[in-house]
Amino acid sequence: MHQPHGVITVRVTKEFGDSTVSKILDLVENASSKKSSQESFITKFARYYTPCVVAVAVLLVLIPTVFLSGNFHQWLSRALVFLVVSCPCALVISVPLSFFGGIGGASKKGILIKGGNYIEALSKIETVVFDKTGTLTKGVFNVQEINATNGSKEELLELAAFAECYSNHPIARSILKTYQKDIDKSAISEIEEIAGHGITIRYNGSKIAAGNAKLMEKLGIHFSSTDTVGTVIHVAKDNVYLGSIDIADELKKDAEEIVSLLKNAGVKKTVMLTGDSKKVAAYYAKLLSLDEYHAELLPADKVAFVEKMLNEKTVNKMLAFVGDGVNDAPVLARADVGIAMGGLGSDAAIEAADVVIMTDEPSKIGKAIQISKKTLKIANQNIYFALVVKLGVLLLGAFGFATMWEAVFADVGVTIIAILNSMRALHND
Repeated sequence: MHQPHGVITVRVTKEFGDSTVSKILDLVENASSKKSSQESFITKFARYYTPCVVAVAVLLVLIPTVFLSGNFHQWLSRALVFLVVSCPCALVISVPLSFFGGIGGASKKGILIKGGNYIEALSKIETVVFDKTGTLTKGVFNVQEINATNGSKEELLELAAFAECYSNHPIARSILKTYQKDIDKSAISEIEEIAGHGITIRYNGSKIAAGNAKLMEKLGIHFSSTDTVGTVIHVAKDNVYLGSIDIADELKKDAEEIVSLLKNAGVKKTVMLTGDSKKVAAYYAKLLSLDEYHAELLPADKVAFVEKMLNEKTVNKMLAFVGDGVNDAPVLARADVGIAMGGLGSDAAIEAADVVIMTDEPSKIGKAIQISKKTLKIANQNIYFALVVKLGVLLLGAFGFATMWEAVFADVGVTIIAILNSMRALHND
């Protein structure tokens, strides 16, 4: 079935409630509703634990006094000690507080985590998959060279600018920025965008084609290949090849250290998925020391690759995808952990993601994993510390070796110590 392609003019207005800032604020405010397994465990634990210890305390009074002729006041005192010690405050307060501290500490670093469950997921990441443009690179393209084969460079740039004038893609914007002249869009007709290839238009009666090598091959136009590492836009007029425009992106300043940071954080595999050519992908993959790369991919192809990697990953380990554009939203939603570059990223990407890097620094991903591991460590410390102390004093109290003073320490004292320990999650320097 033929799929129509063209250009439509749309005017969109939205209220503050639909803005990026509003959505991010909402995500932060509702982060506590998404609990980690530790938080869920403590909630369930307290639900059954409290009635059980009350029942044990009653039995601790009744059985010795009724069946063993024990001293009622003595066993009542032991039962009260047992009740005070068994109060689950230390667990119920300190464990969620650890995750709140982790989320707060991460936000101070410009990392927004949408819930405690994602802190837990971050700590288990085994594979990190990157989009390239706008994620590892700045997404700010500049024309490097205009290679005219037939005709002048001015004509080549003009035709490319008219072909790309309706597009908001960074590559199209770089061509328009270099052209720097007004464009009479009334002279353009028969606009057709060919996904993953390029665009064709009718301009002043001539058919103009601007796109990658696949577009030239599709139209049967003989063209000259180049050794340029960046993106190459080939231009043809009435099926006659005019030349090419070399366009290059620039790596983000901290991109080259991202792999070492991730490896230090325990990540086993790093992968890059991009719609760019294999030559460009190979160049950046080697420069960044990535383990694997796949090029010339459409958004659906990226989803397919992520699906495949999800099936191949280790059980109980996580896969994270890092992206920034509208096209990345399906992959961000499909990955175990979706990480969006929030500073320049699209609303769709930010909404689909589980973690948002507000500073657009990919190195913050390694920091997010470190924060998640520290937060989980603190939460587990609180759980083990509270349970060990309480169980110890409970046994001592049952046999009459612990007084109410020890019971108060096992309840209030342990709670205070656990809360102070939880506050360490706020500091991640």
